[in-house]
Amino acid sequence: MGLDTTTRLKHWTKRAEEKSLHAGRLNIGPRLILCFAVIVLSMLAADAVVLWQFHLVRTQAERLNDIDQKLVAVLRVHTSLLAFHDQLDALADSEDAKGLVAEAGPLRTAVLEEIHRATSALSLLPFDLQRDPPILPTFRVIQSALPSQLEAISTLATSGDWRAVHLRLTNQVRPLESLTSALVEKVDREASEQQAQTALNIRRVERRVFLIVPMTAAFTLLIAATLGLAITRSITQPLTRLVEGSKALARGEFQYQVTISGKDELAHLGQVFNDTARRLRDLYATLQSSEDRLRLVIDTIPAHVWSTRPDGSVDFINRRWLETTGLAAEDALGWDWKSTVHPDDLAGYVTQWRAALAAGQSMESEARLRRADGKYSWWLIRNVPQRDELGNIVKWYGTAFDIEERKRVEAQLRESEEQWRDVFENNPTMYFIVDAAGMVMAVNPFGAETLGYKAEELVGKPVLNVFHESDREAIQRNVALCLEQLGRAKYWEARKVRKDGTVISVRETGKAVPRVNGPIVLIACEDITEQKRAGEALRQAQADLAHVNRVTTMGELTASLAHEVNQPIAAAVTNANTCLRWLARDHPDLKEARAAATRIVKDATRAGEIISRIRLLFEKGASERESIDVNEVIQEMIVLLRSEAIRYSIAFRTELGADLPPVMGDRVQLQQVLMNLMVNGMEAMKDVDGTRELIIKSQRGGNEQLLVSVSDTGVGLPAQKADQIFNAFFTTKPHGTGMGLPISRSIIESHGGGLWAAGNSPRGATFYFTLATKAAAHE
Repeated sequence: MGLDTTTRLKHWTKRAEEKSLHAGRLNIGPRLILCFAVIVLSMLAADAVVLWQFHLVRTQAERLNDIDQKLVAVLRVHTSLLAFHDQLDALADSEDAKGLVAEAGPLRTAVLEEIHRATSALSLLPFDLQRDPPILPTFRVIQSALPSQLEAISTLATSGDWRAVHLRLTNQVRPLESLTSALVEKVDREASEQQAQTALNIRRVERRVFLIVPMTAAFTLLIAATLGLAITRSITQPLTRLVEGSKALARGEFQYQVTISGKDELAHLGQVFNDTARRLRDLYATLQSSEDRLRLVIDTIPAHVWSTRPDGSVDFINRRWLETTGLAAEDALGWDWKSTVHPDDLAGYVTQWRAALAAGQSMESEARLRRADGKYSWWLIRNVPQRDELGNIVKWYGTAFDIEERKRVEAQLRESEEQWRDVFENNPTMYFIVDAAGMVMAVNPFGAETLGYKAEELVGKPVLNVFHESDREAIQRNVALCLEQLGRAKYWEARKVRKDGTVISVRETGKAVPRVNGPIVLIACEDITEQKRAGEALRQAQADLAHVNRVTTMGELTASLAHEVNQPIAAAVTNANTCLRWLARDHPDLKEARAAATRIVKDATRAGEIISRIRLLFEKGASERESIDVNEVIQEMIVLLRSEAIRYSIAFRTELGADLPPVMGDRVQLQQVLMNLMVNGMEAMKDVDGTRELIIKSQRGGNEQLLVSVSDTGVGLPAQKADQIFNAFFTTKPHGTGMGLPISRSIIESHGGGLWAAGNSPRGATFYFTLATKAAAHE
């Protein structure tokens, strides 16, 4: 029923919206918009006419101003030309030739500057004023004629012919004044005409404005009153009918219909109102049958449903409850339902129920109810109150759900948990349970005893407390990774500190699992202290063996190394003697002596560096990892072995990659590997004929690794035994130990790489090794 009614109401609402959209084309809104549009347009039209008149006045005023500027420009040229003529005329009257020649230049310049300024001012005026025919040609005539006339007058004055000077002024300069005078009169007349026209236009505009504004106001008020009255009547009358219809609906008169003509919103609203009244009538009839449908739903749902009076006595119970218990409805009403509750659960349940009734609060309980076959099963029972507007309880509603299967499963979780706890507490492995904050939630007895604690001393404390201080940051990071990757196991090694302060080494496995209150981390811990000691002993033995190998190899290279060290020492002695000679002169050459001393320092430093590298190879100590430039190590070994290569006419060639990333490793161990491979290559070539070349390459490899190779042109790998060269004690040298290559491979593998060999064509061999870069080593 509920789904069908909801669907019908949605369908009816959709149809009403579609009708509203369809009828909105001739609605009240467009009427009001049209009314306001007419009013606004009339006002805008009046404003536009007024603004246009003002624009005309402004245009006239601007043109009058431009003409005034033109008049001023022409008048200034005329004035400057008058001054030019009057000054020259006065000088001619005084017959002062020097004065006339001296004043002529500045007077001409003043006139020309005025013409230039006037021309610039005219260029800024509107185009039609710039194109005034007489002005610019007149200015050009004056500009071209004035210099030649002034030069002729100056020549005549210098020769003393003052009569000719006066004639020149009268016949040539005076006509120029006449030209400018005519321009002034023309522009002045034009300005006067423009002023008269502007005054006439302003008076016309005033009359138009005084006529347009009142007419616009009266027209606007008339339109507003007419349209407002019409629109108001078209709205109020239909609204009155709709109000009457609403009152009828409130009284339950669903047969009432309103009559509104037209196609606007109110007419559509009247149609919607009538349609609503019809549908309410249908809906009311439908609701009459909904109670039976609701009862059917309540009787059919797979749960027990009931209601009680405020005192707790049952007044309704659904058919499912009756079918499950096998009771009749009249036997289950009131308080007779108690006969179905298991005797062991009855007292507790009734006590909870009466407490809920007294407190007026919801309750939830579990109890066993008897089924129709006489067996009992577990049910989850809930009761909630219904209150009226004043908060008084008027009804209680209850439900019961079958939880027999859940109870059975819970019993199996408990049994499994007990088995797990037996394993947890009796296993000879340390177990810790840690929460997301890193606090110990539980520790098994073996784990606590191994560390010298009681379990209660560790629970609730940070798990980091039992780890060595330098390992705590790594442990914290590993636990965080477990929490980020739920269900994925992680492995690590660390050191733990017992209560008495002794340190043990452990290997741990951590795994985070989800729980209701947040994830937890399960940690299994294995004591590997003895394994670590054995491993350290093995590494020490390997280090001792590697040291012996280095000493043996260096012993073989003693002569070569002595020669390598002797070179910088000999150079230092030579430079010292040179320095003494420069100082023993009558006038010591301090500059040359200083240069020789500098070379002594450089040679001595070089010798010291060579000796330091040799001493490092002889030193015996723990392995220390650092950031290393492989190319730099290669260059160091080339320096140490250069004399040995010269001794056997062997050439070194390097192809070192640029911008190689550093590696994390032990510099001395990597030097030993390169020395072994390079010495082996040189020994393989010292007795062969032809090219003797040792090629050392470095480049980027795959998987964040560097690839280094040492190639020779020697005798090559031993026939039929190439796969044995990395076996301990296998050697092809008469006095070899057979440990160089095995030790080198062990060193490279401890650096996260690999060492292998391949034969060259037509002769020789290449040894390759890889090293993990610094970034890969950190990962």
